[in-house]
Amino acid sequence: MEQNQLYQETISCSICLDHLKDPVTIPCGHSYCMTCIKTHWDEEDQREIHSCPECRETFKPRPALKKNTMLAVLVEQLKKTGLQAAPADHCYAGPEDVACDVCTGRKLKAIKSCSVCLASYCEKHLQPHYDSAPLKKHKLVEPSKNLQENICSRHDEVMKMFCRTDQKCICSLCLMDDHKGHDTVPAAAERTERQRELQVRRENIQQRIQDREKDVKLLQQELEAINHSAVKTLEDSEKIFRELIRLIQKRRSEVKQQIRSQQETEGSRVKELQEKLEQEITELKRKDAELKQLSDTEDHNQFLHNYPSLSALSESTHSSSINICHLTYFENVTAAVSELRDQLQDALKDAWANISLRLTDVSLSEPEPKSRAGFLKYSCEITLDPNTANRKVLLSKGNREVTWMLHPQTYSSHSDRFTDWPQVLSRESLTGRHYWEVERRESVYVAVAYKNISREGKGGECGFGFNDKSWALICYQNSYEFVHNSIRTSISGPVSSRVGVYLDDREGILSFYSVSETMTLLHRVQTTFTQPLYAGLGVYYGGSAEFCKPI
Repeated sequence: MEQNQLYQETISCSICLDHLKDPVTIPCGHSYCMTCIKTHWDEEDQREIHSCPECRETFKPRPALKKNTMLAVLVEQLKKTGLQAAPADHCYAGPEDVACDVCTGRKLKAIKSCSVCLASYCEKHLQPHYDSAPLKKHKLVEPSKNLQENICSRHDEVMKMFCRTDQKCICSLCLMDDHKGHDTVPAAAERTERQRELQVRRENIQQRIQDREKDVKLLQQELEAINHSAVKTLEDSEKIFRELIRLIQKRRSEVKQQIRSQQETEGSRVKELQEKLEQEITELKRKDAELKQLSDTEDHNQFLHNYPSLSALSESTHSSSINICHLTYFENVTAAVSELRDQLQDALKDAWANISLRLTDVSLSEPEPKSRAGFLKYSCEITLDPNTANRKVLLSKGNREVTWMLHPQTYSSHSDRFTDWPQVLSRESLTGRHYWEVERRESVYVAVAYKNISREGKGGECGFGFNDKSWALICYQNSYEFVHNSIRTSISGPVSSRVGVYLDDREGILSFYSVSETMTLLHRVQTTFTQPLYAGLGVYYGGSAEFCKPI
């Protein structure tokens, strides 16, 4: 086998890797097909210096080529023995492979690219880089199809510098020309700095993955606790209700139904949050893989070329930690049912109200946000309802802005329209947790109200804040005032053009904030909301207010 291999190498052209055809031997002693070496030197004619493809020895002038008769005879004799010099099909370059730049005819796959020669080589043609002392100093990288992108299109030189001023790779001639006086560094140095930035981003992603995975585990524990508590409560309730079966058959069925409904509701909420977190983990892992691929790029210029196209890491839509309150969930329902068992039939109505109230209290507790980023998780897009707008106000910007107008607008008649107060309600009802911000000019009032607030007349029953169906923060030019049920409360706090509103109707919380570089609480309401709420805006003379788009 070794002898056959020696014969194959002897009769093979290192350019086409096939049997020698019309073999010629050049001054350095290496032999090639006459056509192959001619083609190779034709490409070098413009440089007026010709070299050996194997040992890189140079010749000037171009040597004359004569057929090596003895080698030609040897090739013919060896070919008759059946020896084959051609490589296997899988060694040839396909459409997706990087081809050897030296091979002629059907090219072999390149196994390395040289960032100095800016060429790719198969195993055979790469050998001089291992044997020749000057070539050993060249930087070999994984095969790349983009080597020509490292050449300056203007000066035809390798771009080894990076211009920070223009954020692009340049060659040494560019440095003395268009980029003279710019902040420039070697491309390798810029790569090192960007690599550090990339590593920080990867560490951030990896930390977020760990946080999300921890959150998923906590939610799984919460789901198991909810299910366990619900099952146990069902069992205990059934035992108690069996003792009262003749008296409270109907109530037993209602309790059973509510427990299961609440179990499904809470379980669905936890599962939904789990799915969102798992989706985020998948996306973070995908992003991490993308960054790793770029991080592993050996070619500096390719790295810098692709780096700006990286998409910014989006902000997380979930809390970095899930706060689990170890509630007893449904056990308090069992206590209420036990209490009912010990009471007489004439006390059934009051006891049932207590059971129903405690059932609705079972929930996945989340803390109130402490930062603007936390509030923005609950941001919502609010639009104004034209059918409620007073004729002294103009709606604009897709019904998100209201402006006081000197002349009445030609709105059609509608039973929902405020006839005298210059104000308007939102289209959307606000149930659950919501946060929105209002950008205002001059004096306005920012409010929430029940839909059944009165619309017709000049009395307080229609104005935001001057009845028991609405709550309003009046924003003057230099001060604030909170109004509910006609009771006014002066508010101290930094005056800004933007007001944030946080509503949790389930917990009965309504808070107003002054928003600038920081958030400052202006006023907080703790009450019980009995109906769905709607956002409201009112304007004074010359004033305007706009619901900001969610960020």
